[in-house]
Amino acid sequence: MLKLRAVPLSVLLTIMCAATALAAPPPKLVLAIVVDQFRYDYLTRFRSDYHAGFDRLLTKGAVFTNARYEHYPTVTAVGHSTFLSGATPSMSGIVGNEWYDRETGKVVASVSDDSVKLLGAGGEGASPRRMLVDTVGDELKMARSGSKVIGISLKDRSAILPAGHMADGAYWFDPRAGSFVSSTFYFAELPAWVAAYNASRPADRFRGAHWLDRTLPSDTSVYAALEGSPYGNELVESFAERAIQAEKLGQRNVTDLLAVSFSANDYVGHAAGPDSPEVKEVSIQTDRAFGKLFGFLDGAVGMSNVLVILTADHGVAPVPEVNAARRMPGGRMPSGVVRKAVEAALIDKYGAGQWILSPSDVAFYFNRELIRQKKLDAAEVERTAADAARQVAHVFRAYTAEMLLHGTVDLEVGRRVMNGFYAPRSPDLYVLLEPYWLYGSKGTTHSTTFSYDAHVPVIFMGPGIKAGRFNQQISVNDVAPTLATYLDLETPAGSVGRCLSEILF
Repeated sequence: MLKLRAVPLSVLLTIMCAATALAAPPPKLVLAIVVDQFRYDYLTRFRSDYHAGFDRLLTKGAVFTNARYEHYPTVTAVGHSTFLSGATPSMSGIVGNEWYDRETGKVVASVSDDSVKLLGAGGEGASPRRMLVDTVGDELKMARSGSKVIGISLKDRSAILPAGHMADGAYWFDPRAGSFVSSTFYFAELPAWVAAYNASRPADRFRGAHWLDRTLPSDTSVYAALEGSPYGNELVESFAERAIQAEKLGQRNVTDLLAVSFSANDYVGHAAGPDSPEVKEVSIQTDRAFGKLFGFLDGAVGMSNVLVILTADHGVAPVPEVNAARRMPGGRMPSGVVRKAVEAALIDKYGAGQWILSPSDVAFYFNRELIRQKKLDAAEVERTAADAARQVAHVFRAYTAEMLLHGTVDLEVGRRVMNGFYAPRSPDLYVLLEPYWLYGSKGTTHSTTFSYDAHVPVIFMGPGIKAGRFNQQISVNDVAPTLATYLDLETPAGSVGRCLSEILF
């Protein structure tokens, strides 16, 4: 008698996901939205004040209540590179907003590229060339003739990284010029519709605008100021409408992808913190901006033909002073205190020299040439530095490159740091602070593996999606393989997530 082998659950889920995806007609447009620095609990804390876009997503979408990032650090470039690639930094090579480049001896940005020029303003351009993997947009371009992929944001990295390598364009706001710019990576000159949009001086309408008790400047300094106000998101929404109209996105009998990142929430959140009236107000205004964009798409494409995916690139920590008033842990770490302890230990044991090449207080790149000159073992130097860092009050963990390369780390925090480690670009030592501790004399920040930084929304809404509340734990890395399967595309090369078959009809 022939024996049947058990089929692994992962294989069954993949088959089910593929079958359900193929049954649904492809959408005319995929709208992939990131809200920069938007904790999951902003959906619940301010729920009664949402009556537009967030309300529609929460009512008609598949809402994952326990979606988290599985990497360190939780920062803008890493979150945006993960969203539509499904890759961790260990796969994508995007290990931070910036990092120390050993070849040039300089700190480089995640999308900096001196081989291209900025279009629409003076200066160095930007591109996705530092990202080692592809995105769903790249797979769409390779599989579907005529499909368009476009990325839009206030920030260059937030426009570029989700859109991928083959994008038809990525556009971001330059506060010096007061207009949207791009780079020669995409085309020799800005498309005519972008030049015309910029010529209308759309940012000028926010001169002297009010929100809460604040008034924006009446001169050209408004361009920088509006980034830290709800009007920054209004500007992005307006440009997104113009892109949909000019490029006929979702209106050409093919599937297009538009990735839009709303950055104003991050600028506001850093300055005011998650418990502030400013963050509540910018969240409410973001709800209205989404409602306006959905309303526009209803007319231009029909929302029944649009698949919307929402997430955030990271959360944020409470302001330490707010936490202190609650009798919660946390505080402000003096700048340079860990660095000084590490330097002192290395000098004391191995002699004088410039041991640390990078400026960061949390990511240390050691002078490998000095280590060679002194005929030292690099792993031993790393261990000496890590031991010194661990002696500093409020240091939570210290991981050396050797530990991360060999996997000798704790399962939770260490695993996420391993997911963020790409040896050619990552530091020789990571130093993580205790929960709710951070550097900086004012405001707040993010980057940790703790839930306040890692727990973010993931919502799918559109044709073929089961609306409802899904409480199982997932990772943001699951978005890309789910979308690829939904569109019947090859999964992006670096994807490490699973298909969320539970939300597909």
